[in-house]
Amino acid sequence: MTDAPHVITFDTLTEHYQPIVGGKCASLGTMSQAGLPVPPGFAVTTAVFAHARDLSETQQEINDLLADVDVDDSAALAAAAAKCRDIVTAWPLAPESEQLIRDQYADLCRYCGVEDLPVAVRSSATAEDSPDASFAGEHDTYLWVRGADEVIEKIKSCWASMYTDRAIAYREEMGYEHYNVDMAVAVQKMVRPRSAGVAFTLDPTNGDRSGICIDSAWGFGEGVVSGAVTPDNFLVDKVMWCVNRRTISPKAQAYQLVDDSVQLLDLDEDTANTPSLVDDEIIAIAKLARTAEKHYGCPQDIEWAVDDDLPSGEDVVLLQARPETVWSKKSHEVKAEGDLMSSIVSTLVNPLYSRKEGSGS
Repeated sequence: MTDAPHVITFDTLTEHYQPIVGGKCASLGTMSQAGLPVPPGFAVTTAVFAHARDLSETQQEINDLLADVDVDDSAALAAAAAKCRDIVTAWPLAPESEQLIRDQYADLCRYCGVEDLPVAVRSSATAEDSPDASFAGEHDTYLWVRGADEVIEKIKSCWASMYTDRAIAYREEMGYEHYNVDMAVAVQKMVRPRSAGVAFTLDPTNGDRSGICIDSAWGFGEGVVSGAVTPDNFLVDKVMWCVNRRTISPKAQAYQLVDDSVQLLDLDEDTANTPSLVDDEIIAIAKLARTAEKHYGCPQDIEWAVDDDLPSGEDVVLLQARPETVWSKKSHEVKAEGDLMSSIVSTLVNPLYSRKEGSGS
């Protein structure tokens, strides 16, 4: 076993540990230490994953299953993927790893003052959110997990999600070796969202960086992220902080909490057609996204929620931030024919620090 730590709280997760916590956990640690409103939690590092894998002595079996699989043969891919997941969920945890996870979860429960605190258990692979690829959505997240036993079970399920059909095919497409991707896991206090969604610090339809684009729906954000719900959409000007575009969609369903489980429920017509955010919340989300963009020095794709457990005015929380990976790869130049106002706006929304190499604060 390596000397790397097995669990690290977000508020102590410095840049030094980022290689062993994956993209999601690294981002949560950075945001937490930057003072952004992030629900508390901890990272289960790749050291736990690697030791469980080595202890099981099954990596060669997984390699053999995937060596000759044709990712264009959906039946063969599904069969190989299912076998790989069964292998991973059967991996034993080292006793010291398991105890550290149980102890850290107990500390989180005490900190929040809730016994068997509900948490989100989120995959955080080491290849996620890399400059040349985005694995967002390829690995699993589990919501409203309660109790140490279930937390450990879902950690293994996150590991196993490295071998879904989609994840295997995506690594093949991007040229990643399956055995070179390790998995960390984020364990984070659940929010109780009235509404949730994503925000981009540019307009994803055209790459325009002068606005912040927000997608929002009732309940948990999984409806927006998965595409199960057509969200409301808002475009906020970064300079004037006004809503320049709003589209209210018929949000016929929502992921909501029912008896400690998150379920997709039908909504009544009035709720479905009511905006899922008021203007004060729209602007608060936009400013939070802008703060994350300034901190990281590049356009961001964030996940947010309006937490009903928090008082109004303090209830917008940041669940995740990652670099935007589509338009950010394209060059953005101020064109010579642009007018003076265009040049001024470009300077305001693309400050010099965002063009410094390695800027992370």
